[in-house]
Amino acid sequence: MLAGPSHASLLAALHADCFDESERWGEAAFSGLFATPGIVAWIVLEGESPAGLLMLRQGADEAEILTLGVRPQYRRKNLASRLLETGCATLETHGATTLFLEVSVRNDAAVALYLKLGFALCGRRKAYYPDGSDASVLSYDLTSVTR
Repeated sequence: MLAGPSHASLLAALHADCFDESERWGEAAFSGLFATPGIVAWIVLEGESPAGLLMLRQGADEAEILTLGVRPQYRRKNLASRLLETGCATLETHGATTLFLEVSVRNDAAVALYLKLGFALCGRRKAYYPDGSDASVLSYDLTSVTR
């Protein structure tokens, strides 16, 4: 389901369930992001329950994943993959050619998911996260016919 500014509270609640306290974004953060150009977000449902979220930002032909998370009780049900498929399809229709993201080098499950989906490692940001961990920078070619 497409999310907008009216969903900022729900997005914040989802984010709080998906991430450690130091990494959580509040309602004000989501509201502020929706006020900037190029933002699009989705909420994935499991039955009728909000189970996860994806927020992207597009600028010209590049886009980035700002956040992607699935509540712990709904993980390993391909919900993150579904969110990414929806996001990538939308980005393609809006002319994006490359999608980027940062992910903690400590988040083995997320790194494995992104690599499985065809993302490629393209860099590293030292001490990027509040806990001091590095971030792997990954990219995804939205124009590739071999995906």
